[in-house]
Amino acid sequence: MGYILNIETATKNCSVSLAKDGETKVLREYAGEGYAHAEKLHVFIEEALIEAGTSFKDLDAVAVSMGPGSYTGLRIGVSAAKGLCYSLGIPLIAVDTLEVLAKGIGIGEGVIIPMIDARRMEAYTAVFNAGYNKLRETKAEIITEDSFSEFGGVKHLLGDGSGKCRDILNDAFVYHDVLYPSAKEMSALSFDKYKKSDTVDVAYFEPFYLKDFIVK
Repeated sequence: MGYILNIETATKNCSVSLAKDGETKVLREYAGEGYAHAEKLHVFIEEALIEAGTSFKDLDAVAVSMGPGSYTGLRIGVSAAKGLCYSLGIPLIAVDTLEVLAKGIGIGEGVIIPMIDARRMEAYTAVFNAGYNKLRETKAEIITEDSFSEFGGVKHLLGDGSGKCRDILNDAFVYHDVLYPSAKEMSALSFDKYKKSDTVDVAYFEPFYLKDFIVK
């Protein structure tokens, strides 16, 4: 097996990892107040390859975080990934952004609820068990005191959308400091997909926006 380049740009975190056999070898990421993806993404890719002593010709695949998340961030990441795959003739792998975020913590019991901010009281959410199996589909939802009431036990919240929940949800919720998905957690996920030939069409793949983009 060779190398997979992982690209995560669905949130404020511009994150790139270079992995071999599912293990992260190099990680570059930056989460600033604004979105610096256009300026930093290709720099991070080049730096990761140089640090690992590799080149583009050594890549076996490129993986990209597919969303949901920032419209602009997703476009930048997916465009870069598709361009590399097309020029190098290698497969493109799409990874669920909320699953990547969920992998940022490990729990013994309860459920993991990754949340990406969707403005106001809305968030992109999904629900995973301790083994990272998805228990509920991804959706955009307005957070209320009844949110996630169908799940028992301890509920672990993480992501930049979880902060808006502190004054609304009850004591059954535990808050974690992980705010953004990282390409580090993509390494094992993308490798599993690569081994199964679980790839997407480079020409026709589109990010999972979940909500329509509205120009203001």
